[in-house]
Amino acid sequence: MSSTVPASLLAALEALTASLSAANIPAVVIGGVAASLLGRPRLTQDIDVLVDAPEDRWPDIIAAARPFDIEPRIAEPLEFSRRARVLLLRHGASQIDIDVILGVLPFERDAVSMGQSHSVGPFKIRLPRVEDLMIMKAVAQRPRDMIDLEALLEAHPEADLEQVRRWVREFATASSMPDLIGAFDKLVAQVRSRR
Repeated sequence: MSSTVPASLLAALEALTASLSAANIPAVVIGGVAASLLGRPRLTQDIDVLVDAPEDRWPDIIAAARPFDIEPRIAEPLEFSRRARVLLLRHGASQIDIDVILGVLPFERDAVSMGQSHSVGPFKIRLPRVEDLMIMKAVAQRPRDMIDLEALLEAHPEADLEQVRRWVREFATASSMPDLIGAFDKLVAQVRSRR
């Protein structure tokens, strides 16, 4: 992936990974970066990372990021994060935006704990298992997420789709969005029909 990713994004990714490691905050990179590494390479201009950190550690994430040229991109970032469960940061040198998703759901915490190490250029990052990324994409359900999900399904025919479907069904029930499971099943059928 490093050959298809702008140097600025790689620099921000390396700084973020180092800062979270310095703070001893468990994390997995998700979003477009993970979709590019685990599915089909695509352009992405920001970084999303899911962390497992209790609220009293959120200030540590900000403090550990500063020596790596990563600062909050809004005033009162902790106040915002208590409402939205995300820390909005920016890598100074590259001007790459970084969204630190503050996982609180059991699924999110499990996704972080079961993350796997992957090489990106000269350094390593942790990504979620492909099944967990599929679940995130199926639940988000924006057009870009559905394209990413299709690429993941194509790239990983061995994935445990029953596990993915169980989680998507749980999220569909919890959010009163029954169409989540129908959209997932339809996409799975489309990908299988092309094999």
